[in-house]
Amino acid sequence: MTSACGCSAPEPAAPGAGFSLETEPLTPWWRDRSVLIPVASGLALVAGFLLEWFTTAGAAATALFWVALLLGASQFVPGAVRGLVTSGRLGIGLLMTVSAVGAVLLDFVEEAAVLAFLYSIAEALEGRAMDKARSGLRALLALIPRAATVVVAGQPQTVPAESLAVGDVLRLAAGERLATDGVVRTGRSSLDVSAITGESIPVEVGPGDEVPAGAINTTGVLEVEATAAGTDNSLTTVVTLVEQAQHEKGERARIADRIARPLVPGVLILAVAVAAIGSLLGDPGVWIERALVVLVAASPCALAISVPVTVVSGIGAASRFGVVVKSGAAFERLGTIRHLAVDKTGTLTRNRPTVTAVLTADGIAREDVLRWAAALENHSTHPLAAAITAAADDIPEATAIEETAGRGVTGLVDGAAVRVGHPRWLAAGELAARVEELEKQGMTVVIIHRDDVPVGAVGVRDELRAEVTGVVDTLTSEGIGVTMLTGDNARTARALAADAGITDVRAELRPEDKAHAVKELAPRGPVAMIGDGINDAPALAAADIGIAMGVTGSDAAVESADVAFTGDDLRLIPRALRHARRGHRIINQNIALSLLIILILPPLAITGVLGLAAVVLVHEVAEVIVIINGLRAARSGQPPLGPIAGTSIDTSTEGRQHAGTLSP
Repeated sequence: MTSACGCSAPEPAAPGAGFSLETEPLTPWWRDRSVLIPVASGLALVAGFLLEWFTTAGAAATALFWVALLLGASQFVPGAVRGLVTSGRLGIGLLMTVSAVGAVLLDFVEEAAVLAFLYSIAEALEGRAMDKARSGLRALLALIPRAATVVVAGQPQTVPAESLAVGDVLRLAAGERLATDGVVRTGRSSLDVSAITGESIPVEVGPGDEVPAGAINTTGVLEVEATAAGTDNSLTTVVTLVEQAQHEKGERARIADRIARPLVPGVLILAVAVAAIGSLLGDPGVWIERALVVLVAASPCALAISVPVTVVSGIGAASRFGVVVKSGAAFERLGTIRHLAVDKTGTLTRNRPTVTAVLTADGIAREDVLRWAAALENHSTHPLAAAITAAADDIPEATAIEETAGRGVTGLVDGAAVRVGHPRWLAAGELAARVEELEKQGMTVVIIHRDDVPVGAVGVRDELRAEVTGVVDTLTSEGIGVTMLTGDNARTARALAADAGITDVRAELRPEDKAHAVKELAPRGPVAMIGDGINDAPALAAADIGIAMGVTGSDAAVESADVAFTGDDLRLIPRALRHARRGHRIINQNIALSLLIILILPPLAITGVLGLAAVVLVHEVAEVIVIINGLRAARSGQPPLGPIAGTSIDTSTEGRQHAGTLSP
């Protein structure tokens, strides 16, 4: 990241180029020099004011102001000068440097110290937020196990994950996590890939199927041939993509920098011109002093103070209703969002598969179908089993249970042979047409056989959150476009998007595809992405604003985002956008007033109408005005979220079962 002060962080490494699976912990703030030095500057400044106000120790107060000035300036002056010398970059840091120097030359050390402290602490907090994001991002690599079991000459050997190479055959037992990408060679199983693709329903795999790094084997034993090295796989690619996106986002100028680009050279040229031309026409001493007054008159004091005050006030108010904004730049961008990309699993949906439909053959009771299925699933490790057993009111005993990895379960229930499995293993019989219809609705279907006869089918789906439809309607009415991005299959995605009222759907996306999709949405206006999983991290970082679901979201998603929700109520989305838009308007008002002062004072200083004292007084009054205006952002003006209403989704168990039951 290149900060406003011209400091830059190292470029992220390319995948496979010396990529290490080791993670570096975030340095605590009390040991971070970039934070401690501005804090020390602030303490010296406060001590100086106290001495000046309550004692006669003027020399001691001045010394403390010098300490505050030098400490604060040390955090941005070197970078500003380096940026000017090496790349000709003119940023707000350089203008702050020039203004501080001008104030010192005119013997206004106190004002220079205030500017140095305010700017250095703002830069420290911004840099701290980015360091935290990078630290959390590297935690993604914890999903890759440190060791893997490789089959060599028919014998299993444990090797470090970093040493894995393309072509190695890995043995993956139940409960183990895959260390790199590969293709299944032998065995069948269900893989939990929710952390990778966002799909909440486990994926059935067998010989020839591709499997991603980080996937968890839930049943059986698999042998997987590695198609990527241990340090260059889909997960390390995700880390690299996010780091690159964050680096690019960090280089986008903030409001103050955009203003400073033309302002800095203009002010410097004007001051030099005043001194040079005035010296040729009159007393050099008078005109050099006027040139220094011009520097102070054009200094962005109000801008430097009022924008941070507005941002901090707005961020504080947002935190009170459950929205955590990580930086001032993020708050500024949040107020400009025109399009929202939304992850499906865990964001639009509950990430809790439930039974939504039960089909029965002629003469078979719905309750019996659930009882027989639950009797076997009660002994299964498959994640869908929990949904089926939760839907049954009565679960009978089952014996002679056998689970076939990747297919289903068999056993004896009430003296009859019962089999439960997916449609590729068990025929649906007379239920085939209706099973196909359930699958078109995005459900995962389980077939139930009793004594080798199809007796029923159970449809399981991760349902939408109750508030989704209302939120989408609200966003649309406010002119915010909505797009669904998901790693889930297209059929499920389209079915749920139709229920939510979303027309733009992009499914079966890998993490890098999501990031690319976010960039494709850019022509529609500033884009925000909201998600909760590791697979969302590249898109969260690539968007103008990344929003993470704080309660159910992964640590990596939360740390990769610019904004995090402390709860999981999606009604926070339109609420946060409205609040940020109000803050953005206040910021624009303060900027307009600050620029107006910068436009008016220099001509008055050049002509001698205003001297240094008058210029400083006008600046101080302007600062008070913009600070008071900025504090208005602390009022969110929004009542607490009430019960969810206005939705057609019945969240009760009874309502779901009734709505989902299809009788013959």
